[in-house]
Amino acid sequence: MTRHKYVGMDVHSATTTIEIQSEAGRTVTTSTIETRGPEIKDFIKGLTGTIHVTFEEGVHASWLHEMIKPLVAEVIVCDPRRNKLLQSGNKSDRNDAGKLAELLRLGSLKAVYHGDCGTRKLREAVRAYNALTSDCLRIMNRVKAMYRGRGVDCSGTEVYRTVHRDQWLNRLGDPPAIARLVLLYQELDSVGRLREMARLEMVSQVKSHPAYKVLKHVKTLGPVRIAQIIGVVRSPFRFRTKRQFWPYCGLAVQTASSADYKIVNGKICRRGKPPATRGLNRNYNRELKNVFKGAALLGTATEPFKQYYDRLVARGMKPEMARLTLARKIAAITLAVWKKGERFDATNLIQA
Repeated sequence: MTRHKYVGMDVHSATTTIEIQSEAGRTVTTSTIETRGPEIKDFIKGLTGTIHVTFEEGVHASWLHEMIKPLVAEVIVCDPRRNKLLQSGNKSDRNDAGKLAELLRLGSLKAVYHGDCGTRKLREAVRAYNALTSDCLRIMNRVKAMYRGRGVDCSGTEVYRTVHRDQWLNRLGDPPAIARLVLLYQELDSVGRLREMARLEMVSQVKSHPAYKVLKHVKTLGPVRIAQIIGVVRSPFRFRTKRQFWPYCGLAVQTASSADYKIVNGKICRRGKPPATRGLNRNYNRELKNVFKGAALLGTATEPFKQYYDRLVARGMKPEMARLTLARKIAAITLAVWKKGERFDATNLIQA
């Protein structure tokens, strides 16, 4: 008879506490080892039976998943926000490892996707580009903050342009502030060059991906947005339908209802009152939401989505709700054509 063992790992930067439970829920052993690849591999290889392992999503998750997966029957990287059991009772590394092993044995864990799907190099390129983009925005905000702090109107983007910098620097009239601002401009130029290099590398990577040949026909999705979508989603088959994809993108409308049924002539009937909306879901991938919001904003002025957007507004829908609906439509189209591997047909959208 196959003996199953359930391994809960509470991982920290220095040490990892591990508890192993049997099928009956009894603790087989508890150990604390150093958080290093060779030590963790040796520990897992020394176990017998069918091994199931779990640990929480964190900075070590991708590394551990890639290292442990070939050695065991199952690895689940779980969502720490769903592990309410860990918040009850006394907290310690040993208790957390034991609770993780128990939740794994009971099948009560919510897994976080960690498939590769041949996108490793593209994901790293996308992360580099996104990080450098954030750095550029941070520096740009600091530049404008210096002008605003001295009562200088700096709306627009002219303040960042090289040809106009001397004029803007002279408007400060404060030599120490000017010296600081010169350094910020130099930092912006350096990070901007690195960002452009990262963009070129990311675009080069995504154009060799099979999905790019399909997604490039979806208007408003350029190479950068397609790279970000593939780098985050990895595989469209993670999502059965668009209704699973929308919450991941932060585009799902949350509803709330109560007392949904009533008794009429001795029979249970559903009330006609519609559920109240509570805005969009808050647990989502921010990068994907920005991608589809940007695509929808561009789509309001770009065919064929402009015609779809105009019809929504003409029916009395508020512009902001029409943009949300368009973002959901673009996300649904992206998932559908990616799954089918078929080119997007704009006539279907126009007839919808």
